[in-house]
Amino acid sequence: MIKRTKYLDKIIPFIDKPLIKALVGVRRSGKTVLLTQLKEHLLDNGISENQIVYINFESFVYRKYLNGETLYQHVIDKYEGLGGKKIYLFFDEIQDVSEWEKILASFLVDINCDIYITGSNSKLLSGELATHIAGRHVHFDIYPFTFTEVRAYAKELGRDISDEALFNEYIEFGGLPQCCSLPEKQSKQTYLEDIFNTIVVNDIVERNKISDIDLLKRIIVFLLDNIGNPFSANSICKALKSEGINTTVNTVVSYVSYILKALVICSVKRYDTKGKALLSTNEKYYSVDLGIRNHIKSSELIDYSKLFENVVYLEMLSRGYEINVGKVGEYEIDFICYNRDKEKIYIQVAYLLSDESTIEREFRPFSYIDDNYPKYVISADMFDFSRNGIKHYNIIDFLLNT
Repeated sequence: MIKRTKYLDKIIPFIDKPLIKALVGVRRSGKTVLLTQLKEHLLDNGISENQIVYINFESFVYRKYLNGETLYQHVIDKYEGLGGKKIYLFFDEIQDVSEWEKILASFLVDINCDIYITGSNSKLLSGELATHIAGRHVHFDIYPFTFTEVRAYAKELGRDISDEALFNEYIEFGGLPQCCSLPEKQSKQTYLEDIFNTIVVNDIVERNKISDIDLLKRIIVFLLDNIGNPFSANSICKALKSEGINTTVNTVVSYVSYILKALVICSVKRYDTKGKALLSTNEKYYSVDLGIRNHIKSSELIDYSKLFENVVYLEMLSRGYEINVGKVGEYEIDFICYNRDKEKIYIQVAYLLSDESTIEREFRPFSYIDDNYPKYVISADMFDFSRNGIKHYNIIDFLLNT
């Protein structure tokens, strides 16, 4: 597996700091491999194997440690045998352990340790964990492979494939690392079906005690069918009722929150660039992985503009940007991206700039923004349509070279 240096470079400076390092992301996004690579980094830098406890709670081998008290005693016994040396704790999918929040808090107090955890639910860093170790954790959002990583992995696997062909695979099958390693289309589809069912059953249904699984799946399908479109819980409710499915806005709100917490979709709020305020209605949603989305969507229509939007959204997330949908007067800007240095990038995404009216539609909103932050239009076109200080990128060049 390729080294995911952009994540390792962020996490490694926190080694031996008195903070729990929490890696959070959708199932099979590569968190386990990152834990392994962090463990290898410790071994390469003088930490001995017996100082490390590594437990993957999805493995049947470690089922007895799903009991919090048993896990606690196991670690204490291991620590007492080290003669005062620091112990390094790696816990994969920690949320499956009973009272795991209290156990981690106790480790911080009782022993000399450095803790790394992963989880597949955004609640990992809220509620009980925040209560028990407030101010003593740092979290890292882990996403499936970007296109740059997909290309690096393809080279590692010895695949002779053009960037264009690989990009077509990427927008169809997404960037879940294991999926990228599977050779056949059928095996990829089977894998994606298994991941989707695992997310639905383990991370949504069982965790939230949902009884109406059919309604849950229909809401997920609706959200993923409509990536990049603004809508509210009320509009989802109306759409379901038009199909003969009776539900309530409150139920839809609850189910959407569960889906968001399982990290299978991401919500993006709208921002008024003139009024400098977040707008509370009609959020947009994007899939955390296009492979999962394309596998379960109901529509046969392929909207490349929306697929491209989703790809660019995930790319900017993986680069560490916070993202809003922009509104300037009557026009919308696909993404306003902010980084920690308070810099901004404005982005419009289209499939093809096929005629002058399309070019005008994509470039015009930028003319109403009176700052000097970078403004990009991204499409599949090979010809450079840059104008008036607005940079146009071919999408593959943008993903690989900016």
